[in-house]
Amino acid sequence: MEYTTLGRTGLEVSRLCLGCMNFGSDEPWMVDDREQSHAVIERALDLGINFIDTANVYSRGESEAILGEALADADRDRSELAVATKVYGPMHDGPNGQGLSRKHVLEQAEASLERLGLDYVDLYQIHRWDDETPIAETLSALDRLVEKGMVRYVGASTMPAWKFSKALYEADLDNAERFVSMQCEYNLVDRHEEANVLPLCADQGIGILPWSPLAGGFLTGKYDREEEPAEGRAATNDFMDKRFAEDGWAVLEVVRELADEKGVTPAQLSLAWLLHKPLVDAPIVGPRTIDHLEDNVGALEVDFTDSEIERLEEPITPVWNPDIGDV
Repeated sequence: MEYTTLGRTGLEVSRLCLGCMNFGSDEPWMVDDREQSHAVIERALDLGINFIDTANVYSRGESEAILGEALADADRDRSELAVATKVYGPMHDGPNGQGLSRKHVLEQAEASLERLGLDYVDLYQIHRWDDETPIAETLSALDRLVEKGMVRYVGASTMPAWKFSKALYEADLDNAERFVSMQCEYNLVDRHEEANVLPLCADQGIGILPWSPLAGGFLTGKYDREEEPAEGRAATNDFMDKRFAEDGWAVLEVVRELADEKGVTPAQLSLAWLLHKPLVDAPIVGPRTIDHLEDNVGALEVDFTDSEIERLEEPITPVWNPDIGDV
């Protein structure tokens, strides 16, 4: 395994982050089998992955609980792990059930720690921007969590660059805890963030943690242009529809060709492209099985020439569209 520091911090994280959204029972494509989930997490630790990401909203806390159980069973040195979770999404019906108010952030941090069985998380992230709550209030709550030792670093996820810049400015103005990382959708067919938040992150030294690095499985090559998807997210979730456009298929054609030339899988090639982006710290992979996980880790061995990267990127010109899908 290879390691890097997260943004401008001194926190060392593995070049691949294990995402835990697939562990739970909220959707038919998730791994509703605790033993299988635990096995994938333990194998990730064995492979040297020390960076693990989840969120309170994933299966309404079930993902955090599964991760907590797996970490307890694995009995690893806590000081070597970097555990991340997120807050914002709906956790119960009625008032104060979601968002980034001081009340919700503080309550959900305690609930997440209880489910995870941990005294602190290394990275606590706002899952989305909250238009109803002043960012100063959210920053104050995050500051409090750091002061109490419940959180080591704070991060953000999925928002327009102008909103994220407001958060960074407010943190600097109030001498509040500053966001050190940004989770954003980023892969070979979803490159819109190159025209949005990535330039800001480059300027401000913010670490990038791409989610959906394989475009929901599209870049694994398991789908065919002439066939309707029969499994996975694509069969049940219209979030995948944007990937089945002409430019997406054009990218996938190049991915398949180049993967064959190099003797690697399309998934390894697609992850390797992200790993070669200087701004990217750790793509968040979401393997459902140990085989998928081990295949993902193989991406660390794939190298490119400049012309090969140009070939992969040629079919798409990145454009920012604020109405692009959500997760």
